[in-house]
Amino acid sequence: MAEKQRTIAREISLNGKGLHTGINVNITFKPAPANHGYKFCRVDLPGKPVIDALAENVTEASRGTTLTQSGVSVSTIEHVLAAFYGMQVDNALIELDGPEAPIMGGSSEKFVEAIKEAGIVELKEERNYFTVKQKITFSDEEHGVDLIVYPDDHFSINVLIDYNSRILGNQYAILDTINDFEKEISKCRTFVFFHELEPLFKAGLIKGGDLDNAIVIMEKEVPQEEIDRIAKLFNRPGINSHKAGILNNTELRYPNEPARHKLLDLIGDLALVGQPIKGKVVATKPGHYANTRLARIIRQEIKKAQSKKDIPVYDPTVPPVYNYEDIKNILPHRYPFLLVDKIIYVDENKVVGIKNVTGNEAFFQGHFPDEPVMPGVLMIEAMAQTGGILVLNEVDDPKKYSTYFLKIDKLKFKHKVVPGDTLVIKMELTEPVRRGIVSMHGQAYVGNTLVIEGEMIAQIIRNK
Repeated sequence: MAEKQRTIAREISLNGKGLHTGINVNITFKPAPANHGYKFCRVDLPGKPVIDALAENVTEASRGTTLTQSGVSVSTIEHVLAAFYGMQVDNALIELDGPEAPIMGGSSEKFVEAIKEAGIVELKEERNYFTVKQKITFSDEEHGVDLIVYPDDHFSINVLIDYNSRILGNQYAILDTINDFEKEISKCRTFVFFHELEPLFKAGLIKGGDLDNAIVIMEKEVPQEEIDRIAKLFNRPGINSHKAGILNNTELRYPNEPARHKLLDLIGDLALVGQPIKGKVVATKPGHYANTRLARIIRQEIKKAQSKKDIPVYDPTVPPVYNYEDIKNILPHRYPFLLVDKIIYVDENKVVGIKNVTGNEAFFQGHFPDEPVMPGVLMIEAMAQTGGILVLNEVDDPKKYSTYFLKIDKLKFKHKVVPGDTLVIKMELTEPVRRGIVSMHGQAYVGNTLVIEGEMIAQIIRNK
């Protein structure tokens, strides 16, 4: 039976300080419709800008994960997202009146409690999983970091951490099923080494830090006066500890709580994939940078999979919508610069054209005599002409109009095109045509292989 997407039943708010900024922040969770995903809204800024919680929006990942979109940022969002992902809530609008999510004890516990208090409801639409089909990896050999996602029929994580610490040692944490998140992972707090506290404080970070928000690890015995001095920085006097180990203002909730917290962070960062995952994650020395890089790689795999689903099918036995002579009644181009042979599909927003690439093309004489390759600029031109047919097809007497490039963006050449290939070109409007300005996304394939893609902006101009 298919699983349904979920959101919260009603809005709910919490208040707390941002870990690094020290700013008091109100955070409100609101229900959201299906396929909305996770979005952050900065209600303290003009226009209440929204930031999509997606991996491509990550701009900082050293001491927490920061998202930036259209010049607006929100930071330390990983514990919030872990709570939603761990509680299997797919859609939520998260409003903040400050630049950073509140730390709320250094774990996801308070956020999970708020989600439960608000209630969770099912939506009509089915949950859209990304099912891992082949191994996906991110590695940083220099720092011994390895993150691997293996195919599996459900989501699970294994984490190994090693900080070359005689106190922590090597720690291992496992989450066999996301259903165990609340009980096994959500309460696990962030941790920091005692020797890091003052440098972080002097660097302008952890302004909202509290020795109750984190597990503080002492690698060696520290004089009481040093403990008193650091405790005073954080307005937490009265701490006594002379032994190496965990600073004695707190007790571990689990023997491997630091490893479990790293697993929590990994879940929060993988929420930036934008949809739930079916796969087994094995992570050695994960951190926010590696986590978010892995999330970005997974999103690329999702886009590739989606692109393959949308590859246009060319059946030469089916009569075209427009043949070569029909195209000449729409476009002003002529030999040797008419680079579309037929149109096999067209509607209000999309067109699919065909360019048969033969060895008789004049450009192959010089590009290149010993290794003929279709010039990239002509592939772009073939895409532009195909797109031109879509827009000129909608005007009266198209021979009186021409389309001119204004901009080409995000252009990528994926594979060379050679004699004998058949280019299948798909062009789609990305915005409605306004004042003669046309914005399109284009892809061209040879068989199932994407050879070129990019975004184009053109202008329709009446000929003089």
